[in-house]
Amino acid sequence: MTGTLRDQPRGLQVIEYIVSKCCPNRHINRMAWHRGGILALTYLAYTCYHMTRKPISVVKNVLSLNCSSISPPPNVLINSTNRDTWCDWAPFDTPDAPALLGMLDSAFLFAYAAAMFFSGFIAERVNLRYFLTFGMLASGISCYLFGIARPYNIHSLWYFVLVQVIGGVFQTSGWPGVVTVVGNWFGKGKRGVIFGVWNSHTSLGNILGTLLAANFVESDWGLSFMVPGVTMGLAGFIIFLFLAPNPIDIGCIPPVPPRIRKFDAAHGSDEGSSADDCNNDVEDRLIYRCVYREQVDVDDETSLRSETSPILAKHRRVYNPHRGNAIGFMGAMAIPGVIEYSLSLFFAKLVSYTFLYWLPLYISASTTYSATLSADLSTLFDVGGIAGAIAAGVLSDYTGMSALTCAVLFGFTVPMLFVYDYIGSSSMNINIVLLLIAGLLVNGPYALITTAVSAELGTHSSLGDNSKALATVTAIIDGTGSVGAAIGPLLAGLVSRWTGWHNVFYMLMITDMLALLCLSRLVYKDIQIYRQRRRAV
Repeated sequence: MTGTLRDQPRGLQVIEYIVSKCCPNRHINRMAWHRGGILALTYLAYTCYHMTRKPISVVKNVLSLNCSSISPPPNVLINSTNRDTWCDWAPFDTPDAPALLGMLDSAFLFAYAAAMFFSGFIAERVNLRYFLTFGMLASGISCYLFGIARPYNIHSLWYFVLVQVIGGVFQTSGWPGVVTVVGNWFGKGKRGVIFGVWNSHTSLGNILGTLLAANFVESDWGLSFMVPGVTMGLAGFIIFLFLAPNPIDIGCIPPVPPRIRKFDAAHGSDEGSSADDCNNDVEDRLIYRCVYREQVDVDDETSLRSETSPILAKHRRVYNPHRGNAIGFMGAMAIPGVIEYSLSLFFAKLVSYTFLYWLPLYISASTTYSATLSADLSTLFDVGGIAGAIAAGVLSDYTGMSALTCAVLFGFTVPMLFVYDYIGSSSMNINIVLLLIAGLLVNGPYALITTAVSAELGTHSSLGDNSKALATVTAIIDGTGSVGAAIGPLLAGLVSRWTGWHNVFYMLMITDMLALLCLSRLVYKDIQIYRQRRRAV
């Protein structure tokens, strides 16, 4: 047998070598440490994905300005080269700028939505470390290419559209990849809380992207894209060095499904419940790689066939030989709840992404705040979103009713959007408070559906022995939601241009009610299950 596992990340090999030399006689719970590392790495990865999506919403304030009617800020040096273009930028220097900028948003988001379905299919069948690394590098390059339009004086609308389409395609590597990795490492217990805290990377990425872009927007908007792009590329290199997509890759036992745990208990075994489920013995690691359909050398397979270990014999009885097969698209669609949650997320992401791409410009248009202050203020929406994701996860875990949790938050969102539209711009303090509450209500159900709910459906009991459905289910739900995310900013640009911002908010209120309506059957089912539990008690 070989002495090491194949394709183990080099960075992890170095860390484990250092730990083994520094603490040779000390017991370390490797599983706990690796799980913490997985949360940190996937958190970093998706923070960067969202960080590179945000700059365009900040730069819109500058691209559509009329240079002849305003004075440059003190830190902008005006010369013969930039005298007429220090702020606005053709072709966005016309009255149709909102519609053109909305077209850029939609180019990104429609490409994202279309590619997401294929991305989930691919993610189930490749090494997720390479998948995420390549996606992050390509996404960083596309963001950088948008920024170089300024130093290279590029004014072609189709250049910007093409860059956005490329970025949208490669950004789809992020969500199926990170959710599947986290799902591989964690069981079902308290998923709502874990994913609620972990999902704050979305809001943190929006905040960091906004602050970075705002720092350069009035002096050199090209850097608003180039700095996040370079940061994304560096983070991708870190993922390549340290990410282990599956516990098996480093000799750890994956979380044992509940039905397998019951089987173990019935047969007097406590495997899978140990505090440290990482094996240092090469033979044990190869056994588990065989069980989970990992590729091993022919010699290893031959050796394993003659293995008489009770561990291997037990798992051969429990696990079907086809357990590792990836589920098909139609099979994933047939999982109960996938269609309802997908449609609900369609409307939820329409609202969330309208705020994501248009909030800084709306604040600037409805107040007298500068582009930088408007961008900084818009980050409060994402701060509220962090609290909303955690609150939704806690409520879901406590009640066991994910659909009802989402429906309640959707219901409260409608009056909050009405209030923010009419009094949000009356003062700075009111704007701050309402942005925090709106972020909590809008992003709470959106975060719950894309994380804990997707992970639960991706390991649904109806799958039987087809275990590899998590990335496919995640891609279906998030891909459907991304179609709504593409439509929302486009409609916001058109509606705000022709009928004003009030009608944009009415559109968002109606959309939230439709998101609630899509969950009505699942809400009824949650209530029925709750009543049955109460009667049983």
